[in-house]
Amino acid sequence: MNNDKKMIEKVTKRLQQAWLYFWLQILIKAGFTKIKLRSISFPVFFRKDTSDVRAFHQIFTFREYDMNLNISPSFIVDAGANIGLAAVYFSNRFKDATILSIEPEQSNFEMLQKNTLSYKNIIPVKKALSNVIGTNLNVLDRGFGNWGFSTENENYNPNCKIVDTVQTLTIDEIFTEYNLEYLDLLKIDIEGGEKQLFGSNYEKWLPNTKCIIIELHDGMTKGSSTSFFKAISKYDFSYFNRGENLLFINNTIK
Repeated sequence: MNNDKKMIEKVTKRLQQAWLYFWLQILIKAGFTKIKLRSISFPVFFRKDTSDVRAFHQIFTFREYDMNLNISPSFIVDAGANIGLAAVYFSNRFKDATILSIEPEQSNFEMLQKNTLSYKNIIPVKKALSNVIGTNLNVLDRGFGNWGFSTENENYNPNCKIVDTVQTLTIDEIFTEYNLEYLDLLKIDIEGGEKQLFGSNYEKWLPNTKCIIIELHDGMTKGSSTSFFKAISKYDFSYFNRGENLLFINNTIK
């Protein structure tokens, strides 16, 4: 009986996903660049002929952030916020949480501001998350579309186009500025920047982070996953995965 119920729930979920996917495709062909779902408080905006639609499907159609965190976070860092869709999802799911959404690329940041304007608990920040305080990073276009901008120092691939330069922001600085004892949820999708982020200077904030949702990008920056797993293996985290994202829950923080 339980197996039958689970199968019905699974089929129902797949049908809902298929309906939303095809409905959005019809709207896009009709020229719409705004959509309102019953599950979110305000409409979201996207750009035609960009990766925005695929990002929407990941978050709202296939619900890749719909994970059991075992907590109700009060402070969330959304690193690699893109156009703000993950922040919108988290804001509607965790209505009392403060969400710091960090996005380095200008055109994405403008869409982030537009999508989060009505959410008073979302704070957009145009910087790049890093392990280094007080420096600048180049924003690079590697040809992966609007969701594939990356940040690097001066040692970049000359075949990439520099589109901007932004200041860095460290997680230690976030702890200090917002007077955090623990960081409840850290979402990381920074297109290979995780290699540098977990390369050093994580000893204070990493053991005091409750949950991490991360997408690794070895295809963009070789050694990204090695850097991450080397750092997190020093602490007691449980591991789960959903789609392209990995979830790590700190077992030492209750």
